[in-house]
Amino acid sequence: MHSWTLALFQLGAALVVVLWAADAWRTRALRLSRNVLQWPLVGLFVVGLIQLLPLWSGRPGGEGLPVEPVRALSLDPYATRFVLIQLAALFIYFAATLVFINSPRRLRLLVRVLLIFGFLLALYGLLQYFVNPQQIYWLRQPSQAVPFGPFVNRHHFAACMEMLLAVPLGLLFAGAIESDRRLLYLFSVALMSIALVMTGSRGGILSLAVEILFIVSLAGITGRKKREREAEATETGGTRVRAALLRAALGLALIFGLLGSALFFGGEESLSRLVGTVNSDDPTSGRAQFWRGTLGVIEEYPFLGAGLGAFHVAYTRHDPLAGLLRLEQAHNDYLQILADAGIVGGALGLFFIVALFRMGLARTTQLADKFRRGVVMGALAGCFAVLVHSFFDFPLHVTSNALLFLTLAALATLNGRVEDESVVRRGRRRRHRRHGQHTPRQSAAPSMKTTFEDGAGV
Repeated sequence: MHSWTLALFQLGAALVVVLWAADAWRTRALRLSRNVLQWPLVGLFVVGLIQLLPLWSGRPGGEGLPVEPVRALSLDPYATRFVLIQLAALFIYFAATLVFINSPRRLRLLVRVLLIFGFLLALYGLLQYFVNPQQIYWLRQPSQAVPFGPFVNRHHFAACMEMLLAVPLGLLFAGAIESDRRLLYLFSVALMSIALVMTGSRGGILSLAVEILFIVSLAGITGRKKREREAEATETGGTRVRAALLRAALGLALIFGLLGSALFFGGEESLSRLVGTVNSDDPTSGRAQFWRGTLGVIEEYPFLGAGLGAFHVAYTRHDPLAGLLRLEQAHNDYLQILADAGIVGGALGLFFIVALFRMGLARTTQLADKFRRGVVMGALAGCFAVLVHSFFDFPLHVTSNALLFLTLAALATLNGRVEDESVVRRGRRRRHRRHGQHTPRQSAAPSMKTTFEDGAGV
């Protein structure tokens, strides 16, 4: 990514903080969220700060150097500082999403933005693929890379499409889309899926198939729980079996339909990479060598890792290819978090994933609002797909994909204030009646308080 784009990203986070402070000043209440998914991000930030401490004394003293060498725990303190800045910006966006997406209207607006953005991004990616696939925006031709859309790496575009198409797909399977709009949603999902398949990313195509099957399974579980709650005596076991088989058939038909569409539009070349490399001697395309070297880094720095962003330095001592390739990422986000932040970072990542799916799955079985349930199903499926893709690539090391992943995580775990508009209106009427009966006298200078989006206040 270009430095100016990262600068805009960080300036945007600073603007969010300013607007957040202005909202607190206007309402005399600092709004925060108690969502536990925030804590692993804070913990990883603390790990990075510890890695910057000058606690390492086992390195050479640097005789002959004009300055004393840095003795931080991180092998590359500059890269660690850069990662901390990015992590702080991502945390700000994530925390703001949890706080300010607090009404059905805002939730629907965000979902529409994701749908429209995904449709336009897929359309642009396909146009570029058919017109000039080697250049980005028909202006820049990256070296030693195969771009797709605005991404230098086609795998990262595939990961972006996985997440963007998940929410409308979840809404369709939840039955939350009106009949006159279903065709539009189906067309958008199909376009994004075709763009994903056209990248030729094996990890992306596998993740897409897993995503569809995940949504089908989740829709079946949700429907069964709903029927159990409603205690529909008229439904027989055979009816439930037929419904499950129908959902599975629809999922498989969607998968084969997307592959057939990609073959129709892109020809044999669109799937030749997938078929050709699976039968090769090394199905991982060399990633097994990268993972073996990464395991050496993990073994050398087991507790706090080599430093956030310092993987490219630590890997050189364990490179089984002896420097034949310049490697900056492990092509496996799970191994890289262990290499960068050690067991502590791995535990934080595991806590985030477990908490995300535990909270999200609980919401899918409890929600009565179809739209909200569809959003949760789609957001969870998008997160699940990119987590599967992370076994083979490093999609979450791209800032835009990381931001989109956290946005989906927020959508999957938002509290009950975004459920049903009628419920919200009834709650407001009750508050207005209560305030009308007894209006407390306001002081001249009301004090600032902290409110949590789950209803608690301090």
